[in-house]
Amino acid sequence: MRIITFTVPCYNSAAYMERCIDSLIPCGKDAEVIIVNDGSTDDTGKIADEYAAQYPDIVRVIHQENGGHGEAVNTGLKNASGLYFKVVDSDDWLDGPGIIKVLQTLKTLVDGNSAPDMMVSNYIYEKLLEGTRHVINYSNVFPRNQMFGWDDMRRFPPWKYLLMHSLIYRTQLLHECGLKLPKHTFYVDNIFAYQPLPFVKTIYYLDVDLYHYFIGREDQSVNESVMVRRIDQQLLVTRIMIGCHRLPGSISSKKLSSYMLSYLAMMMIICTVFLRISGTKEDNKKEKELWSFLLSCDNGLYRHASIRFLRMVANLPGNSGNKLTVRLYNIARKVYKFN
Repeated sequence: MRIITFTVPCYNSAAYMERCIDSLIPCGKDAEVIIVNDGSTDDTGKIADEYAAQYPDIVRVIHQENGGHGEAVNTGLKNASGLYFKVVDSDDWLDGPGIIKVLQTLKTLVDGNSAPDMMVSNYIYEKLLEGTRHVINYSNVFPRNQMFGWDDMRRFPPWKYLLMHSLIYRTQLLHECGLKLPKHTFYVDNIFAYQPLPFVKTIYYLDVDLYHYFIGREDQSVNESVMVRRIDQQLLVTRIMIGCHRLPGSISSKKLSSYMLSYLAMMMIICTVFLRISGTKEDNKKEKELWSFLLSCDNGLYRHASIRFLRMVANLPGNSGNKLTVRLYNIARKVYKFN
């Protein structure tokens, strides 16, 4: 039995994908690496096939027409044979000692019939062009190195959320929650880190720095100008998250419900920020439509999200529209770490 499946979505990744895949190979036969060549037009497919030929017991390659990052994740999940599932983007990589520690811990938990629904580890923002790095850990939120549930966690700071980079899910849980990411859409990692949470009952936090998240490419989806240009995709992701949210009362843990509301409020802020940065009449209309959509879906959800939104805004200095947008923008930067 494979302990874990790593899915590596690749689109024109020839220039940097080897660093990513090389970081996964040391896991050996306890893991499988599924490289999804998502309609690349460079040497991505060739490089992927070379890895599969060199490591036939570890690496599998799936070539498909371009469907975007979400569809590549869907393909990996559909074909995964590992007990656990993790997405590693092709421009990112995993820490060597960290992944060995994760694998050993998972094997011990599985052998002891105490496999958690979700494992959480730390991730590192790597701004290689600037020579800086920033570690996001959860030691002030979760109990370390033990099994726990949502009621055992402490409050999340507004700049520290569970992102795709920090999560390893039990594969079957992702099937059970019906996770299917939209095609040709960026920012779907927010759905990946949100929709499955009500299905998670047991969690294990391993305090190791595992995922290296590269920041700095001009075409990167979290680049500021790119986010403004792709605001419609951000809006789509937020609407999907609204659709999969559950109000307090339908989630057994009040702490989880509060966390999900806070995350959703932050997504509403992110959308508001970039719609206001754009500042066109069309984008002003889109901002109103987004909040109206939230209201139409559920009045209670709208009330909870808007209250949290206003609380965040109320804690910001300055009260003019421009100053407010700048302050909201700075919050967004802390979350996304874009340029």
